[in-house]
Amino acid sequence: MKAGTVVGKVLRALLGLVLLLLGFAGFFTCAAASVDYPVVPPQPGVQEWPHGAFHVHTTRSDGRGSVEQVAAAARAAGLQFVVLTDHNDFAQREPVFIQGVLMVPAVEISTASGHMVAFGMQTPLDGPRAQKEGVSAVEAAGGISVLAHPVQQKNPWRDPEAARHARGFELYSADTFFREALRSPFSRLIPALGAYFSNPLHGVMVLVTPQPESTDRLLELTRERPRVALCSHDAHGWPRYEDVFRSLAMYLPPSALPEPLSTDPRTASAQVLRALSGGQAVCAFRALGDPTGFALEGPLTDQRVARVGDVLTLRLPPHPAETVRVQIWGAGRLRPDGTSVELVEEGAVQLEVWVQAPGRLFGSEWRPWIVPSPVRVLPRGSGI
Repeated sequence: MKAGTVVGKVLRALLGLVLLLLGFAGFFTCAAASVDYPVVPPQPGVQEWPHGAFHVHTTRSDGRGSVEQVAAAARAAGLQFVVLTDHNDFAQREPVFIQGVLMVPAVEISTASGHMVAFGMQTPLDGPRAQKEGVSAVEAAGGISVLAHPVQQKNPWRDPEAARHARGFELYSADTFFREALRSPFSRLIPALGAYFSNPLHGVMVLVTPQPESTDRLLELTRERPRVALCSHDAHGWPRYEDVFRSLAMYLPPSALPEPLSTDPRTASAQVLRALSGGQAVCAFRALGDPTGFALEGPLTDQRVARVGDVLTLRLPPHPAETVRVQIWGAGRLRPDGTSVELVEEGAVQLEVWVQAPGRLFGSEWRPWIVPSPVRVLPRGSGI
């Protein structure tokens, strides 16, 4: 057989494969055109809680957009703040309002154990020391350390002892969603890419999947001390900043931010970082609905500690019947009313609100909607 004939057959086969994949993606493009968000309708006359993006990269490291472009995307998406976390950017930067959006300086540190986000330092962070020592260096500078995408296959956190000292934990990560989709091209990646062409928000939301390994690790750490669960955009500019910003955000309810956000950038930055590190902030996949009004009620301390036998109640925003459920992991048991949770054993419990969201092609899939930080559960009768 002539070489030209072989090459021709290979090229035709490749072309056929490409056309087949494009046709497959086209089904999801067409289906996505009729998908509408939010799933939970907005509450008329209700003032939204302040909300913003956590873990965002710019052209200062490996992001595609400048700080000004990120601010413009955040404003278009309706955010009030963005926590910038460029890789190993140890330069001393001041918070600033750009186009009405508060840009809060932080840093993502590359260490031998994995990546971590650091913010709120009281003294300058020494870069080489931070990369070598990780969590302990951030603590020495008076800052808050957050394990970044800690169970991600590409770059997980590999130091169990250091993890015990980290205050925060990225429970859901948009970057991890994308990397997991790469391992499931036909069930996740191609449907998401197809949907993105006609409905970018739906394309991003198709990537959102449960994270059982991440949840298990968070609960394991919370058994020792309270932890802060954060949702991470880990935005680099693809998908577009605005599309990722519209999909999820960190919300600051009155328990986390009792006063209005200041117009002074330094004061406002301190308010946001204090709220994010205090455990009262709430992650929400805002494409599904506004979480304003959500609360976890019951005998719960400010540090999110309770006892065996206590009953916690989730107060949910108004929602269509049969579209929302409470999801529980760990030391809790849902009562028949569907919103009360009895704490049945020592350890930790994670309580989330999930919604029936549009599926990849037709129908619906359960997806996380409102994600608070976990609750540490102590033995009955113990002091708190």
